Amino acid sequence: MSERTEVKAQAADAFPRDLWLIVTQREVGVKLRDRNFLISTLITVVVIAASLTISGIMANRTDHVQVATAGPEAGQIVAAATGLADAAGKKVAFEAHPAADTAAVEAQVRGGAVDAGLVPVDGGWRLIGKSAKNDNATTYVTAAARQFAMQHNAAAAGTSLDQLARGSAMSYDLLAPSAVDPGLSKVVAFAFAFLFYLSSILFGMAIAQSVVEEKQNRIVEILASAIPVRQLLIGKVIGNTVMALAQLALFVGAGLIGLTAIGKGDQITQIAGAAGWFIVFFLVGFLALASLWAVAGALATRTEDLQSTATPLSMLVMAVLFAGIFAKGVFLTVISFVPIVSIVAMPSRVAQGTASWWEPLPALAIMIAATYGIIVLAERIYRRSLLQTQRRLTIRQALAVED
Repeated sequence: MSERTEVKAQAADAFPRDLWLIVTQREVGVKLRDRNFLISTLITVVVIAASLTISGIMANRTDHVQVATAGPEAGQIVAAATGLADAAGKKVAFEAHPAADTAAVEAQVRGGAVDAGLVPVDGGWRLIGKSAKNDNATTYVTAAARQFAMQHNAAAAGTSLDQLARGSAMSYDLLAPSAVDPGLSKVVAFAFAFLFYLSSILFGMAIAQSVVEEKQNRIVEILASAIPVRQLLIGKVIGNTVMALAQLALFVGAGLIGLTAIGKGDQITQIAGAAGWFIVFFLVGFLALASLWAVAGALATRTEDLQSTATPLSMLVMAVLFAGIFAKGVFLTVISFVPIVSIVAMPSRVAQGTASWWEPLPALAIMIAATYGIIVLAERIYRRSLLQTQRRLTIRQALAVED
């Protein structure tokens, strides 16, 4: 054993091996006493609950479409349109407002008293709108008018509508039905991506700022004399990871409770499974990210330097956010096995029902291996750059510094 190695080993043995726990407790305590952190967490929970409540109300709200009509047959068509919408499972109700003639119908539409107008014309019917088409009226009033015309034509031909429609029944079978509504799975994927971005930026920048402030105030020299730099890094990473995970679990729990409250309880099992994987992937991945944020702070000498040292990390977090929102198909499948990106991508696939039960396991194993490698490299850079307070360092310069 060389003399330098022996001296380092003796110095390491002089410190208790659980000093990182003191740093962890300090990091957690600082967060719990931070009024801004507590208030922002509470506000986010309220926003999650409010958004789910509003979406539930909007989903269960019946859209009432007011239609001005000219002639008794137009009123029958509007009434039939409500029945067709109901049969299609759409919460749309059409209400007829009889008018004297076409001019009166147009006057009501132009004045905004109704959403649309329906008047007879040669060879059919005319829908009238003010400045834009009403999609519900276009779909269901048009279908009702065709059904009405077919009934009259069938009666004139001495047959019935049922006889004319014989053999036209259509069924729709899904070979691989999704357990989660596609629209809901997209919302869940967006939520995963946004929560990852929020927690990564909030806690990551807090770690980086804490490190650089300690360097700028020269407090780090006192800390390094009392606590090994390695244990200082471990304490910071674990403390902030614990708080980030606790906050994330609170947000996810609020979301799951909200989904149950708005009547999505039948899909809660699939979503809860995806949320569970998201928390697990986030825990492992954030350990790597927290280490890198600490490195960003260690490379800087002033708070102003963080703009350059933290830019690559900010871009990485932003890229994961966009990948989680917009990725789909084969691309989503591929990136769900890429470390860091898999934090969002794999749980999103689980929510969509496109991931086999075993796929999260190898993706998590890859993430764990990558996290270990990142932490080892980050610890080396952090240890060599933390006490360099004269100038901002690059990663290459930090690695060139001797222990």
